[in-house]
Amino acid sequence: MTTTLAPLRRIAAYAVCADSTGRFLLVRASDRSGTPGIWSLPGGAVDHGEDPNHTVVRETAAETGLSVSVTGLRDVLADLRALPERGIAIHTDRLIYQVVVRGGRLIDRVGQPTDLARWCTLAEARTLPLRPFTARALGLPPGPVDLPPDETPDVPSFHAVPGPDGLHRAQRFAAYAVATDPAGRVLLTRVADGYPGAGCWHLPGGGTDFGEQPGEALIRELVEETGQRGRLVELLGVASHRDAASLGPEGYPIDWHGVRAFYRVLVDSPAPCVVGDVGGSTCEARWFARDELRVLPADRLTEVTAEAVRAARLT
Repeated sequence: MTTTLAPLRRIAAYAVCADSTGRFLLVRASDRSGTPGIWSLPGGAVDHGEDPNHTVVRETAAETGLSVSVTGLRDVLADLRALPERGIAIHTDRLIYQVVVRGGRLIDRVGQPTDLARWCTLAEARTLPLRPFTARALGLPPGPVDLPPDETPDVPSFHAVPGPDGLHRAQRFAAYAVATDPAGRVLLTRVADGYPGAGCWHLPGGGTDFGEQPGEALIRELVEETGQRGRLVELLGVASHRDAASLGPEGYPIDWHGVRAFYRVLVDSPAPCVVGDVGGSTCEARWFARDELRVLPADRLTEVTAEAVRAARLT
């Protein structure tokens, strides 16, 4: 029964790479993988503390023999699949990047999770068993490749475990909103005491739940933290930040790695700000005029907030 499967989460980064003739770079899963014979974009798991931009370059080189450079972020999505033979249900947050080839030579691998790398036309790709996220990235209909679990486990958005040096570590994927209203004001939240960044202004949002899409999580968090209802406009980027000894309500240092997608969100009908999650990491929410935002000291904004505000060209 898939209901007994142990939950597992990971963050992964993948490459959409096309050559001058319009063929796409694909890799085949080997017998050592959970889906042997299935084709996907090159890429893989983000190591603890690793920037996903580096992950996609490293994994593409390892799986294909080609060196690539990232030219943009195409999509962020999540999927949930059951692997009964391994006893797990796995939620993967996938970051899909556009890349170009810098050099190298296409290779096949032996004894690794992928064994073939090929350039394929879209017509050829249609005939292959593709992972659903790969089909979506290529604009093709997804096939019945992944087995969904019977139920979605109820697990925390992050879990701290002892690392190789004995220090607890946690990697968490989150989604945040650069939320504006028709007057151009920007919505920010203030981090509560006892949490990393206490007193700083932050973007509304937070960790996604197991089985939850980032956009859905963001809209849910926006209501919970601020009382506002918004709509997604566009994906702005992904931030990756590591604090090697973060201190929070747990009371002990955690080697913390946060990967955060941030989106432009429009609140068409702003309401009075209300923090619904009382006692959580948010103690205040308020709207800022652009001029107010510009004069906020840099040390009063969290890292992801400063990065997202720049990406949205609000300052």
